[in-house]
Amino acid sequence: MKKIKHIKYILVLLIIVGINPSCEDLLEENPEGRFVTDNFYSSESDAQAAVYAIYNRLYSGMYERQFSLLADLATDDMKNGIGMANADLQDIEYCRHTSENEFVKNAWVHLYDGIARANSAIIGVDDIVMDETRKNQFLGEAKFLRALFYFNAVRFWGDVPLIIKLESLDDAYASRAPKAEVYAQIIEDLNFAAGNLPATINAGDIGRATMGAAKILLAKVHLTLEHWQTAADLLGDVVTNEGTYGYGLHENYRDNWEIATENGIEMVFSVQFLEPPGNGNQLMQAIAPKYSVIGGRGVPGLRQMWESDIPTIELYNSFDDADERKAASFNTDYISPANGNTYTSTIPLFYKYFEKGESKCAWSDINFHVLRYADALLMYAEALNKLNRTSEAEPYINRIRERAFNNSDHNYSGLSQSELRDKIRLERRLELTHEGHRFFDLVRWGIYVTTMQAHGQLEASLAESIKTDIASNVSETHTLFPIPQHEIDLNQELGQNPGY
Repeated sequence: MKKIKHIKYILVLLIIVGINPSCEDLLEENPEGRFVTDNFYSSESDAQAAVYAIYNRLYSGMYERQFSLLADLATDDMKNGIGMANADLQDIEYCRHTSENEFVKNAWVHLYDGIARANSAIIGVDDIVMDETRKNQFLGEAKFLRALFYFNAVRFWGDVPLIIKLESLDDAYASRAPKAEVYAQIIEDLNFAAGNLPATINAGDIGRATMGAAKILLAKVHLTLEHWQTAADLLGDVVTNEGTYGYGLHENYRDNWEIATENGIEMVFSVQFLEPPGNGNQLMQAIAPKYSVIGGRGVPGLRQMWESDIPTIELYNSFDDADERKAASFNTDYISPANGNTYTSTIPLFYKYFEKGESKCAWSDINFHVLRYADALLMYAEALNKLNRTSEAEPYINRIRERAFNNSDHNYSGLSQSELRDKIRLERRLELTHEGHRFFDLVRWGIYVTTMQAHGQLEASLAESIKTDIASNVSETHTLFPIPQHEIDLNQELGQNPGY
């Protein structure tokens, strides 16, 4: 059992207090029976319930699989497996998705539901008479989560509605704010969170936001905005004082996805999954072997296998065989819990979220890392290199390399600024495989279109008789996702992104 307290009870709390601010609910013309916050927020326990309700939005599809379908499937890292015949997912892989895409719509709904919950908590908790330190911690958590949701939204869609209060229905029908305004709100929220969250938390509160998480997320925001010095200053503080924040690297890369160690020193902020009746991680079901073994029947004893999300062969081949991350990230051999035999897949499959020894293959306990300390080290190296402090940056990427190869033989030294830039980009792909970073990295580096064109050409050469049209489909349009048509139908002020 995980050392996690409170978070798994969020759904029960939501049912008790009646919080259900979905986007459609917010846009109902007749909001009779809607939960009234003024009648709820009166004590510290109310504040706690409201904040835990925001955490619940990390589940229910957002980080179970939904996030990966946009941030990984729309890149050169992931493909649909043979068993995935869903047209909307095929469209995302081949860069032909439209505003009617169900998964794009779901992402929008989930993010704005989370934002609505955060807004409700921030407004309500602020009026509660309680210990100021505790109050500010709750507010810091709510603002951290609102910032995270908005950061995802602005990177997926660009200009988006900036809603921080709901005093009338007019607030729900907001037009899209320029992304500069959205980023300004994100930075304001994270600055508050960094100043009011604790540096460390006790074992019973694992899964809650901390000061270090706020600073690292804030640094990622500034890196995205090309504020190199600010990003370097924030990350430098955390890295220099990593012991104070309780951060470091696991000696074994795979420990980040082992139940006993996943909440260790490398975890900065993660979605804490727990098998039903808790919130389970659906990714295990999506990556489990099926069609690639024993005639498409899967491994005996592993039920509900999809093999729907698979790595591209170019991603797999990007790893050196001596790189220990390769075996930790991909797998071909599976032991049947039914007969003990080993079954070999004909293709490498994703492995990070596969819980070894599990038989049902539907939901797992394995967490999803939203922020990991290795990411912070690579961002620090990137920011320093951008500031032309290349020699200072090398030790941080080398720290990642030494863990990957279990020696210093593959370290970098004496590289030019552009050479180290390319190595950092490669290292982020290898280190953060299947963790929801690839789309955002390619877009912020300005190389999404050229990368996907090359990927499409390679896929076409491998596909033989299968028509692969990624290279001809992809354009600058696809550096943003379309505004869901369902949302435009509800709110004509939204408009659509160019090209859709």
